[in-house]
Amino acid sequence: MPLTRLSLTNFRSYPDALLAPRPGLVVLTGENGAGKTNILEAVSMLSPGRGLRGAALTDMARSDGPGGFAIAARVDDVEIGTGTASNAPERRQVRINGAAASATSLSEWLSILWLTPTMDRLFQEGASGRRRFLDRLVLAVDPAHAVHAARYEAAMRARNKLLAEERPDPDWLTALEARMIEHGAALSAARAGAVESLGARLAEAPEGPFARAGLRLQGGEEDLAFTLRAGRARDAAAGRSLTGPHRTDLFVTHLAKDQPAALCSTGEQKALLLSIILAHADLVADRAGRRPVLLLDEVAAHLDPRRRAALFDRLHAGGGQVWMTGTEAALFEEVGADASRFEVADGAIQAG
Repeated sequence: MPLTRLSLTNFRSYPDALLAPRPGLVVLTGENGAGKTNILEAVSMLSPGRGLRGAALTDMARSDGPGGFAIAARVDDVEIGTGTASNAPERRQVRINGAAASATSLSEWLSILWLTPTMDRLFQEGASGRRRFLDRLVLAVDPAHAVHAARYEAAMRARNKLLAEERPDPDWLTALEARMIEHGAALSAARAGAVESLGARLAEAPEGPFARAGLRLQGGEEDLAFTLRAGRARDAAAGRSLTGPHRTDLFVTHLAKDQPAALCSTGEQKALLLSIILAHADLVADRAGRRPVLLLDEVAAHLDPRRRAALFDRLHAGGGQVWMTGTEAALFEEVGADASRFEVADGAIQAG
């Protein structure tokens, strides 16, 4: 389900912008700092969460603007919008065909996946980044995942706050832990199912220019009912919950080399991430009956000509809408004449 219209108002570097991309490949070119990634971030905000940068809402509003921002898009015959008001810059608003809706409901209309240069260190950094990456994959096939994640986090925050009291109410603790157990079980089951399905698809894929990835989960398998109750004193001393699905990690290996992704070269890690994203897009198409929108920021710059050509061939064959950015138009010469091309400069967007 491609976006056929995207408008931005007071978002990042754009006081006002309008794009009308076609289905298929969408190419944004321009100098560093021109605002290409801002456009991808705007598209990513049409899904639950904080977008591909994970930024605060107040940081998304144009610095010399009125304080709020708006992002609106057309998907089929559905009008989707999100943003903030100038009098409530920290409160996100969502509208579907003009009616107020929750941010979690966005996943009912669009599945959006992204790959950005900041994710190049995904395998070196802490588990939280890999967990967010995993949850984005799960959300694309299971829209309810966002609801379970939000309710689990809310119950966990309330439990942590209650444990900080001198004499916490044990009945209220039990009730909060019951909510964590309920929604935590749903989170764990959805993650495990997604990793199993995606791992099987990756294992069956033929060897090609992009390394095949092996996936498995680490942590979060505890008996949560027991560990939460038994760990109340420990968690109170730590000021946080030390067990549960919020501690799960995604472990990735290079199948052909039988090597952890963390020990692979930068190029191999990029290839592993690409293989996961592309395989997952196929999985989403099979499961949800629609291909996700892919956002690939500066993806071509780090690929040799062989892998770049293979990537474009794969994207064409897969179908769906794919947004790509780059500093040089020459990097995208092989994407074909059907691609939507836009030149970005000085807060303005011009169709190519």
